[in-house]
Amino acid sequence: MGYAHEYAAAIMQRGRVPMPPADFVPDWSDGPRKTKFYPGTDMLPLPACAYPADATLAHALATATATATEETAGRAFDLVTLSGMLRDSYGLTGRRLGVQANTDLDALPWYPLANWSRGTASGGGLYPVSVYWVGGPSGPVPPGVHHYATRHHAMQRLLTGDVSGEVREALGDSAPRAETDQFLVLSVKYWQNAFKYNSFSFHAVTMDVGTVLQTWRMWARPLGLALEPLMWFDEERLARLLGVRTEEEGVFAVVPLRWQGAAARPAPAPGTAAVRRHDVERSRRVLAFEAVRNMQTATAERAAERPAAGALHSAAAPAPDPDRAAVALPAARPPATDVRTALRRRRSSFGRFDAQRPMNAEQLATCLAAAAAGAALGGDTGTGTGTGTGTGAGTGTDAGATSLATLYAFVSHVEGVPAGAYAYDPAGHALRLVKPGPPGEFLQKNYFLSNYNLEQAAAVLVPAVRTTAVLDAVGDRGYRLVNAVVGAVAQSLYTAASALDLGCGVALGFDNISYIEELGLSETGQSPLLIMMLGNERPAPADFRYEIA
Repeated sequence: MGYAHEYAAAIMQRGRVPMPPADFVPDWSDGPRKTKFYPGTDMLPLPACAYPADATLAHALATATATATEETAGRAFDLVTLSGMLRDSYGLTGRRLGVQANTDLDALPWYPLANWSRGTASGGGLYPVSVYWVGGPSGPVPPGVHHYATRHHAMQRLLTGDVSGEVREALGDSAPRAETDQFLVLSVKYWQNAFKYNSFSFHAVTMDVGTVLQTWRMWARPLGLALEPLMWFDEERLARLLGVRTEEEGVFAVVPLRWQGAAARPAPAPGTAAVRRHDVERSRRVLAFEAVRNMQTATAERAAERPAAGALHSAAAPAPDPDRAAVALPAARPPATDVRTALRRRRSSFGRFDAQRPMNAEQLATCLAAAAAGAALGGDTGTGTGTGTGTGAGTGTDAGATSLATLYAFVSHVEGVPAGAYAYDPAGHALRLVKPGPPGEFLQKNYFLSNYNLEQAAAVLVPAVRTTAVLDAVGDRGYRLVNAVVGAVAQSLYTAASALDLGCGVALGFDNISYIEELGLSETGQSPLLIMMLGNERPAPADFRYEIA
């Protein structure tokens, strides 16, 4: 039993037993930049990319069709599509200011602290994921390593020379779709989140990786572009290539890109090239937290040993009890909104829910189906040994048989659905009753913050995963997979709610143990990892929006 088991238990208990350091207070005046800073680098501005209006969210969330089919087999990325995907996922798209209940409202009117919108959600709005582009000779620019500068929507050149073979060697011989020389590499600089959330930050940032990967999947799928993220590889080798220290910046995922004209090339000898430029930190004092350091060490150990096919079958989510009373749901009907528009409109509600305007059952059904699709697609970001079906946990040729997450729904104000706690049955597209009666008092009592009134939300969705079983099945690195799946669920729900013109908010500040007790999850070993609020908002909100992209 590795350290990740201990950390997972501490996360579940933190509502009752604070994680050390319990007396930690962020030094806001000495916080880090919200992005990495490489002074003196050459900047490559990225081109504009049109997005077709018929590339709808319904297509993006479909799980019945394989990620790579005859339809997509001939389609490949180029610089324009890469630019569009990065802009719509992590690039800055507009300035936001709204009267709402979040605790940082007093800072938002000040330009140096401006709240810039992005298509992808992030814990605390901190956006600690860094995106590197490692390109070989088949690309449109000289081969090398680039860092995506989100504020400039440009690539910063960190290294010149073909090092794509290093990435392929780090992925290993069994990695699918590695026959290319173009890769995106996702890392997390821990201090960008830990300065605020200390030991808890590893839990939050692993979900952030999942939100980014799911945005990319949703964006690329309607265009016939296949993405198969990999999370098992030689992490130390990639960190050395990127010029980072893993105790400060973990390398979480690699996404091989099917590129026009790309071909694999021989790998260079180990250690022959590495980025020499370093991120310049703004904070005068950078703290290290033992739990974060231990989780990085634990989840990086044996990272190159990809689990065997079917390894996660023992950790599959249990099917809802068929003997429980069922509430049939209407057909899910995602609106004909293109993915880019839905991403640009995405935001958190922060306490603006209005119980006097209930949701209807079709809206709830659509959001549940979207979240379930996110769990399926997000699971395929796992071990990278799967067939790329996009329907399972990414652990083998039978990936489609494994699903890690169960969705629970606390329904308060939904027309046609009695108030109560339910388990979502995706196979039957129905809700199975867990506990009848209005859940508002329970929800608000077990929420720690003041930025949401959960009783006013129409429904609160909760993804739960058998975290301990995943860790037992694939080792400590499975913790990253668990939270990537949960992050994918959250991003899918956010985007669907945006398309439906519903308010949505996601939070981690709740008493996990109380939810285990309320939903009766002790027997199944499931861990509730996130609460996701849905509902109509108060009309005529006081908002300011300025679009920059």
